[in-house]
Amino acid sequence: MDTIIKQFCACVWDYYASHKREFSWRQTTDPYYIFVSEVMLQQTQTQRVQEKINAFVELFPTWQSLAYAQRSDVIVAWQGLGYNRRAVYLHTSAQHVVNEYAGILPSCPHMLTKLPGIGINTAGAICAYAFNLPTVFIETNIRTVFIYHFFPDVLKVSDAMIVEYVQKTVCKDNPREWYYALMDYGVYLKKQQGNVAKKSTQYARQSKFVGSMRQIRGSVIRILSHAHNRSLARNDVITRVCDDIGCSPIDCMAIIEKLALEKLVNVDSVLDCVSM
Repeated sequence: MDTIIKQFCACVWDYYASHKREFSWRQTTDPYYIFVSEVMLQQTQTQRVQEKINAFVELFPTWQSLAYAQRSDVIVAWQGLGYNRRAVYLHTSAQHVVNEYAGILPSCPHMLTKLPGIGINTAGAICAYAFNLPTVFIETNIRTVFIYHFFPDVLKVSDAMIVEYVQKTVCKDNPREWYYALMDYGVYLKKQQGNVAKKSTQYARQSKFVGSMRQIRGSVIRILSHAHNRSLARNDVITRVCDDIGCSPIDCMAIIEKLALEKLVNVDSVLDCVSM
């Protein structure tokens, strides 16, 4: 097994040596920048995050500036990244870091999971990238690599099966760079071998976007974000969303009510992005 592990690691490092990808979050060890990037990357493609992150960080360059910002301004700055609740999580996390940790991000994965929207895998990634700690975490590209190499004939592969190999292979001297290498190699394997991660028990095909409730959510937030004062009559918003994407007023109102419950919007006779 030791020989197989060494050969596997050599394969990953060899690929990375010639095909390393460059992203702005790989050029820094600033915990704030890396935290923002990891939240953005949770459900958004790397290229889109690269296009948006610098403008976001220029607008909110520190934990403090993000924590004290109006939530509506954070949501507006987030536009184009999708899943706007992540903007709320990020804003709330910044408030926790400032108020509970004196503006210093904890380097403990368990403590990070107490922040909203941060699961154990995102916490592990943040600790590896920001603090160069040999944490163990799994995400879709990492799953792809380990399923391809160690479970080629297994139809259903759980993360519990994969994590043993992640633990055995993580580079103790430079875990940050090791995980970058795994990520890049995983992207390559997806292109060459197709979606190997479909064999994972964590795999779930994303529903179509057009005509979905996700599309309605995005349309509501976009219309409010583009309003001059970000405050519009509720019925006007419903009319504009229905005209924009052809949804039903009932579905639109249901989404507005859900957004209000999630504290993404204020809703009464007037609708606006939450400011708090």
